Amino acid sequence: CDDNMNVTYISLKGHVDIEKYRYFYFFMMLTVYILIVCSNCTIISLIVIHKNLHEPMYIFIAGLLINSVLFSTNIYPKLLTDFLSNEQVISYQACLFQIFVFYSLCGSEFLLLAAMSYDRYVSICKPLQYAIIMRKRTVFILLGLAWIVPFSHLVVAVVGNANLELCSFTLKGIFCNNSINYLFCAGSKALLTFGLVTLFNIGILPMLFVIFTYVKILTVVYKSCREVRRKAAQTCLPHLLVLINYSCLMTYDIIIIRLESDFSKIARFIITLQMIMYNPLCNPIIYGLKMTEIYKHLKKLLYKGRHDF
Repeated sequence: CDDNMNVTYISLKGHVDIEKYRYFYFFMMLTVYILIVCSNCTIISLIVIHKNLHEPMYIFIAGLLINSVLFSTNIYPKLLTDFLSNEQVISYQACLFQIFVFYSLCGSEFLLLAAMSYDRYVSICKPLQYAIIMRKRTVFILLGLAWIVPFSHLVVAVVGNANLELCSFTLKGIFCNNSINYLFCAGSKALLTFGLVTLFNIGILPMLFVIFTYVKILTVVYKSCREVRRKAAQTCLPHLLVLINYSCLMTYDIIIIRLESDFSKIARFIITLQMIMYNPLCNPIIYGLKMTEIYKHLKKLLYKGRHDF
């Protein structure tokens, strides 16, 4: 705690052999961050530029990829700075802000996937009503809610935590997450209850909705012709892959926090790096290669670039 500035600092003690491998970590994660930003922004640009991609499904994909860029930008710049610093510290206010953005965007990911599953459900199960139900206004309302709902939930939790007294100033991680709860002198039952409600509203409920819609889709597809099955597999498989990938990563986050003392430092470090690397990197690859229309435009772009070179 810096008494002159009246700023409380938290030490991030989750790094492994940082003195020995700091430059390796830095260049590896800088490369990953550049790849994340470039790959996601390329797919977003293709969706914005090409009019045949101005459909609800692709607009939701663009929203998901924007979410990936924001998620990475919340973590990577601070992480890269820490790799080159002698001390890995963060102010308590900045730590709370990082937690707020991290979990808000995690919730947004689940809600965007739920919106995408609803879009696929209407497209496959109610094709004649698709244009009426999935109007542009509806799409943008769903997009707005996917970001507003988690942000409004998390702001209450973070403001509540800001008023709690800290008894420890050492975090067993490389960035701020819910393990900050172990630093408080005494927890708040009201905040714990609200945290569980938040987890249900922006995590479990959207996931259950996605599972429900895909069960309905599979039921309809099973009774349909081969062409309908092919179309369903083409558009639904990428969403399911992203959902499974993201659910596994969030499960890791919960396990790491709950098994605070039972996890070795190296295992915690590796899993945390996987958590912040895999999803933002995989999303553009999955949608770029598996979504036929996006892949066509991507192939044209790469071919044009190679031809110009």
